[in-house]
Amino acid sequence: MRIAELSRQTGVPVPTIKYYLREGLLPAGELTSPNQAHYGEGHLHRLRLVRAMVEVGGLSIAAVRDVLGALDDPEKSLHRAMGTVETAVVGTGLVSDDEVAYEQAREFVTRQGWAYRPRSHAFQSLVGVLASARDIGLDSFPDQLDGYARACEPLAAQDLDYVMTAPTKDAAMEIVAVGTVLGDAALVAVRRLARRELSSRRDPVEREPGKPAAVGLGSGKPGPAEPGCVEDE
Repeated sequence: MRIAELSRQTGVPVPTIKYYLREGLLPAGELTSPNQAHYGEGHLHRLRLVRAMVEVGGLSIAAVRDVLGALDDPEKSLHRAMGTVETAVVGTGLVSDDEVAYEQAREFVTRQGWAYRPRSHAFQSLVGVLASARDIGLDSFPDQLDGYARACEPLAAQDLDYVMTAPTKDAAMEIVAVGTVLGDAALVAVRRLARRELSSRRDPVEREPGKPAAVGLGSGKPGPAEPGCVEDE
């Protein structure tokens, strides 16, 4: 297929596809003339992966390049690939040298019985979060972490079980790469939906007898936002 067809099937504009080609996120097509190239199903699939990581996951071009590098590395294990993907998704996080926050993070992972890896991006990101909480006076915020751990261990197990359903290592690597990006985005969305639902149930105004049902309920279509109602967090 020509680049215009590649654009039509994926919804990615031609200039963006050319940019991805220049950045090495897509392999070059097969030249059919000095100014034209042919693209196959592999290009179509890779372009959809890139689009998902950029548009849904919000990854930078550099991060996408790192993820694709892990995906294409035949020597990289699934565990190491996951580490590369998480580094690309999370980045360095809110790095901090706050010693109190560092100790809070260390005590937390030790309390869970997890391996203590102070150089990991996830650990450093947690230290940064705890330091920020301390800076704004949320001294009780670390008390939330044990509850987060209880919720996240089954989620992590579910993620890993999903990877193991892949029929080949290549397919598993793809799930690790794109599934991490999409899974994180989905988790944030579901958490917000759940929090909004529980907040509505606990709000005495929302539970007021005789209050009309939410607009659009049952139709499958969103209605207009209620006055004073925060739709998005």
